[in-house]
Formats: sequence, C-alpha cells, structure tokens
Amino acid sequence: MSLPILSDSIQAYIVEVNRFPLLSSSEEQRLALRYYEKKDLDAAHKLVTSNLRFVVKTAYEYRQYGVSIKDLIQEGNIGLMTAVKKFNPHKGNRLITYAVWWIKSRMQEHILKTTGIVKRGTRALKKKLFYKSIETDSGQLTAANEDLGHPEVTTWDFSLDAPLDDHNAMTYMDGLVDESADQAELASNNQEDALVKSSVTSALAVLNKRELAVIRKRTMAEEPMSLHLLGIELGISRERVRQIESAAMKKLKAVLGNSPAIAGVLPATTCDNLS
Repeated sequence: MSLPILSDSIQAYIVEVNRFPLLSSSEEQRLALRYYEKKDLDAAHKLVTSNLRFVVKTAYEYRQYGVSIKDLIQEGNIGLMTAVKKFNPHKGNRLITYAVWWIKSRMQEHILKTTGIVKRGTRALKKKLFYKSIETDSGQLTAANEDLGHPEVTTWDFSLDAPLDDHNAMTYMDGLVDESADQAELASNNQEDALVKSSVTSALAVLNKRELAVIRKRTMAEEPMSLHLLGIELGISRERVRQIESAAMKKLKAVLGNSPAIAGVLPATTCDNLS
C-alpha cells in the first residue's frame, strides 16, 4: 500500500495527509465492506489515508517521552493498516474507534523499547491504574476530523539513571538531594502512569457493552461485585456472567498481556473469585 512519504519535513507530511478527504460514516462503511468481503485494496487505501491525520495527532500526544515523532508516526501507520486489515464492519463501530488501540499500541511498544522508562512500576501500582482507567476519552476519537495545524515538537534525552561516567557506577540520581530525587521519581512515575493508562483505556475499546459492564463491576471495581449479584443486576444467570467475564478477560489479555507497560496489571484469574 502506497502512503505519503515521511521525509525530513514533518510539516510537509502534515500538509499532505490533510489533503486526503475525510469519510462520512456511510462512505466508510461502504469501503470497509468492500475490503472485508472482496479484499479491495483501493478501498483499504482510502480507509487508511482518511485516518492518517489521527495518527499524526496521536504521535504528538506522546512527544514528552523524547522519541522521534517520525518514528512514532511510522509505527502508528503500521498500527492503522493492521486495524484496517482486521476491521469487521458488521459490528457497527467506526473504524477509528477500533483502530485507536492498534495505533497507540504500536507507538507505546516503540516508546518502551526505545526509552526503557517503565522499570520501577509495581504490580499494585499498575493494578490501581487499571482500576482507574475505565473510560476512553471520546474526544481523542473525534480528533480525526480536525486539521492538524502546525504542532511543535519538544524532546528530552537526559536519563537520571545514567552513570556519571564510564568508571563510576554512581548515577546522576544518586547524587541528587532527597527532595530532587523525589521529584525525579515522581516525574518518572507520572510518565509510567500515563503510558499504562493509555494502554488500558485503548484496550477497553475491544470490549462490547456487556463485557465492559461486567469488567467494570468485577475486575475494575475496588470492591468487586459477586457473580450472583451482578447476574441479578443484569438480569442473567451467574454462569452467564462468568462466561462474559471470561471472554472479556481473554480479549484484554490478548491485547495487554505481552506489553511491558502493563505486566502484572491483569489478575491471573477473576472468575474463580467472589462467586
């Protein structure tokens, strides 16, 4: 699939992707069906190019991690193409709602591999973030309908964990006073928090409404509801709740399970507890 070339000038690339027309819901549905049923590559190309501006916008949201914007855009474009390939238009969702996870996942994995910033997180911290990351910011999904303008890039590449020199194992962090060290730790944790939350909220988009309702009450709640009580609330059997929860957890683990950003977030099992 031929896409605009991301050269040295990101601004030129932004101008080019803004030239691709946005698709109405009906146009997108028609093209998605053509690709889904007939593997029409021209339809796939139009689906991808109409959403390239969203990839660029998302890349700029991650610029605080000090990773090349161009690299993030390239990773996001791969995620977008993967989403188009896997998208099922019969499920009634807009493409970008489904694609947002694939786009962010590629970018997040690239950030982790490039910077290695996620290394202090504990299981408890990540589970707490998981519980708090219930709602996906719908505003991010409508951003595909906005022109990108001319965002500015700011980057950093200084590591407080780096050795002072080749002959000294002491790090810059070791040499700071306690107050500064606390601030550096806080800044690092804030970055980790943001990355984990972004991973989790994006992953929740793969769940249907009933699965999300069950996960909210069972896995994300600080006081999980029993299968029996949740079944009464939803008007279904205890066993049906267990089946929905199991299916939802499998989806989430398929999305999140191998990411170092959220290792340990998902419980080993939920369905065997609080019956």
